[in-house]
Amino acid sequence: MFRGVNKINLDAKGRLAIPTRYRELLKVSCASQLVITVNTDYCLQIFPLPVWEEFEANLMALPLFNPTTRRVQRLLVGHATEVEMDGQGRILLPQPLREFAGLEKHAMLIGQGKRFELWDESRWNEQRDGWLEQVDLQGLEISPDLESLSI
Repeated sequence: MFRGVNKINLDAKGRLAIPTRYRELLKVSCASQLVITVNTDYCLQIFPLPVWEEFEANLMALPLFNPTTRRVQRLLVGHATEVEMDGQGRILLPQPLREFAGLEKHAMLIGQGKRFELWDESRWNEQRDGWLEQVDLQGLEISPDLESLSI
């Protein structure tokens, strides 16, 4: 499981170093093979290849007659790019994906369970602060899915 917030930098070639704590897991679980694609929040998603293949199969099995399904398939599968982590734990982000997410130098790698999200640092901070401002802890309505969670 990938979790946590990691502040990272992209180098001049558009590479980022995967944090050390994830590298061995990625080597073992996917032989350092990853898939990067877009996210509707204007960040990138980074999947270990086997996780992506399962997700992609489920996505492509959805009915093609639904216009929303077709749009999501076009965006996610159409932008999906396979990359390999090098010996130093770096991956090269393709230029079109960097442009889509507005990534230049400073970024945030956010663990999301079986995948990562990669955000431009300033966009992440703005989004995070906006989400926090929207949460009314006193009048919080909890969905039935969240109500079933307990520690």
